[in-house]
Amino acid sequence: MFKLERVIIGDHIVFRVSGRIEFEHVATIERAIAGENGPTALDLSEVTLVDRDVVRCLARLKNAGVALENCPAYVRQAIRRSRRRR
Repeated sequence: MFKLERVIIGDHIVFRVSGRIEFEHVATIERAIAGENGPTALDLSEVTLVDRDVVRCLARLKNAGVALENCPAYVRQAIRRSRRRR
């Protein structure tokens, strides 16, 4: 089950993501982040699974300055692999 929760921590907006993130959730995540001004982060500590499209989305967001907090090792590795393929 996918869940996205918006939390304000100091002057940062953090979106806590939990569950499985699939292609159908990418637009929801991107819309939520696009609607914010200032420092934004995704807390991925409760993510259980991501698909290939989500990895591409996370890589784009990271390149755009969105912090990926508590990112599982397998997701970090997938992002690195996707960057090398380009």
